[in-house]
Amino acid sequence: MIGWMGRGFAGWLDRRVHAAKFVRRALNHVFPDHWSFMIGEIAFYAFAILVITGTFLAMFFNSSSDKTTYHGAYRALDGVQVSSAYHSVLQLSFDIPGGLLLRQMHHWAALIFVAAIVTHVARIFFTAAYRRPRELTWIIGVTLLLLALVNGFLGYSIAGDLLSGAGLRVGYAIVMSVPVVGQWLAFLFFGGDVPNPATTPRFYSLHIFLVPAAIALLIGLHLGLVWRQLHTNYPGPRRTNQTIVGSRLWPSYAAKSLGLFCVLFGLVALLGALVQIDPVWIYGPFDPVAITPGAQPDWYLGWVEGAMRLFPAFHLRRHALVPNVFFPAVLLPALIFIGLYLYPLFDKLIYQDLSDRQYNILLLPYEQPFNTALGCAVFMFLLVLFFGGGDDVIAVATGGSVAEIREILRVLCLVMPPTTFAAVYLLCRRLRRRRGEARARL
Repeated sequence: MIGWMGRGFAGWLDRRVHAAKFVRRALNHVFPDHWSFMIGEIAFYAFAILVITGTFLAMFFNSSSDKTTYHGAYRALDGVQVSSAYHSVLQLSFDIPGGLLLRQMHHWAALIFVAAIVTHVARIFFTAAYRRPRELTWIIGVTLLLLALVNGFLGYSIAGDLLSGAGLRVGYAIVMSVPVVGQWLAFLFFGGDVPNPATTPRFYSLHIFLVPAAIALLIGLHLGLVWRQLHTNYPGPRRTNQTIVGSRLWPSYAAKSLGLFCVLFGLVALLGALVQIDPVWIYGPFDPVAITPGAQPDWYLGWVEGAMRLFPAFHLRRHALVPNVFFPAVLLPALIFIGLYLYPLFDKLIYQDLSDRQYNILLLPYEQPFNTALGCAVFMFLLVLFFGGGDDVIAVATGGSVAEIREILRVLCLVMPPTTFAAVYLLCRRLRRRRGEARARL
């Protein structure tokens, strides 16, 4: 009965919109089978979990900075004056059924979302999947990474606790360091000096409306381009620039993709239920004169924190026109993202490939020694900066001096990237030569 009704409805719909041909072609669309192609889907499904959990949280969060007295289940803060935003986060965590679970799921999903985008961008870079005709897809992916970082900062800055308040003041100082327009940008996004009543409502609006809408639009464009263009594939039998080997959308790939979503949702739910993250009740409400030891941002902004700590203080003149924080916190990230945006063009110049040829077969990392070595060197540089963002934590754990650890990390920032580049470049050249000799013997 249900099957007959379904066929009847499908026939009725096709006679009006003529969708049968399109649906049949879509269901037969072929996707590559390699596991690394699923990393992008992890990012997409993490974003879906963020939307689901974020919708629940938005029903109870109050973005006002007005002061109120807390009376709730967490007795340690009973009678303490807090902001309405912090009060609502405490209520979500202790008084709303399922609130703490959904809040922690949201935070874990955000970390996985950024991690998946970073891994996906790395996979594309190390396999040269950004080459023609996918330059626009690469630009969209890099923009998604940038928006994910921005929205992550906006999200943990609106809770009103001491940790997020400290991060908010750091962000304000970074924006203010921009020459000429810094003060205007700070007024636009922060509403003036931090703290002030306008900051949290503005960040909240950006966090739940503008930036997610931009992310959703770019994800749609990204998927549309991937669908429209022939998929890339790793080298192998019957795989050429004109053919794709893999699974059809229905039923095999759809079942695999749905299973991935279920596994990811279960993992995020398990983390949200069992692994504590961002316990705002321990930090207490934001107080401009207070500070919490061992304060670091989420991992994806740790390298910016490390750059600010490791960058030496200097002044071009007695009264510098550019604040010191501008160089590690604005100029360095800008150069990195500009380099990512322009790298497809750099790749063409490096390999002197100015043809209109399309590349649908990926390169393995050892087949492009310069790209692989450069990517590993940049990764090592960012890794040292990441550890620099926790130099005080390292000092406590090792019993060392923060000043000494900071000097060691500064030296590593200069030594490790070129060392890594040379080692990886020579290793890739050696592997490429050995593989070439093996093919020649065959």
